[in-house]
Amino acid sequence: MNVNISNRLIAGLVVGAAAIIGTSTASAQTVDRAQRKAEKQQVQREQKQQAQPKQQQRVVVQNQQREQQQQQVQEQRRAQQQQQQQREAQQQDQRRVQSQQQREAARQQQVQVQRQQQVDRSQQQNTIDRQRQIQSQQEEQRRVQAQQGQRQQVQAARLSQSVQQQRIREEQRRVQAYNTRLAQQQRLAEQRAQILRQQNRLNRYRYQQQYYEALRQQQLRVAQLNAYNYYNDPYYYTASNYRYSYGGRNYTTNQYGASLLRQAVDYGYQQGYEAGLADRDDRWNYSYRDSFAYQDANYGYNGLYVNQNEYNYYFRQGFQRGYEDSYYGRSQYGYYQNGKAAILGNVLSAILNLVETN
Repeated sequence: MNVNISNRLIAGLVVGAAAIIGTSTASAQTVDRAQRKAEKQQVQREQKQQAQPKQQQRVVVQNQQREQQQQQVQEQRRAQQQQQQQREAQQQDQRRVQSQQQREAARQQQVQVQRQQQVDRSQQQNTIDRQRQIQSQQEEQRRVQAQQGQRQQVQAARLSQSVQQQRIREEQRRVQAYNTRLAQQQRLAEQRAQILRQQNRLNRYRYQQQYYEALRQQQLRVAQLNAYNYYNDPYYYTASNYRYSYGGRNYTTNQYGASLLRQAVDYGYQQGYEAGLADRDDRWNYSYRDSFAYQDANYGYNGLYVNQNEYNYYFRQGFQRGYEDSYYGRSQYGYYQNGKAAILGNVLSAILNLVETN
């Protein structure tokens, strides 16, 4: 019994010791696990600490790579800009060369035009010189013919006194009517002058004032014809020796009447030339019929030798041609020399178509 008790005591001690040993072992294991965990955490911290510089280094490397990429992009852009600038510079050079070539071509064309104009002017001047020579010859022929006519007139018998008196009476009536007409035309000229000033046509206004002054002087001369000695004027006792057509009818006159008709055409050309220059300088539209001088058409007429309507008709024929020549800057019907315009002799002869009857 004592033995059993001892055995139980021993067994209890053994069990208690085993329990104590088991407990100690478990505690040791726990400590060991904690220690390993702490060591692991320490290792992780150390690894993490070691990994941070590497990560930072990678960030630095990445930043450097990005900077390099940006630099490369910028360099590419700069290269592209330089290429674009070079292309633009080349294009500018090409445009400059093309512009120079165009200017040179235009200059050469202008030179050619100027040369052609010189040639045309030279040819035109040659034509005018030939026409002047022809006109001079024609005038000389007319002068010789006039001298011959005068000699024939001296030799020929005068018109009868009754015919002479009839002519003089007709002339006196015509002069009286013409004097009244001149006064009316002067008043009309003043009205037209006001219109020209309102239109600011200064060159035409100055020309018309000159024409108006010529009419005024002309009226003074016509007024003096009341004391004119018609019987001493050879026109009234000289037979007709020219025939011409006007308004579909045939007329006759002598060399004095024929000379006045030539004067009408020549004066008309001169006045038309001045009027055309005035309108061209005023930059006014082509309109010779609008001119007071064309409408009046009495410049140079004193009421003698020919009917006023005839003088007006031939004056306007010359006026139209003179206006066209000056307005368009040409010399188709006449020429301008030494400050005076003159119609070509062949043009004048074609207008009058005078036929000598004896």
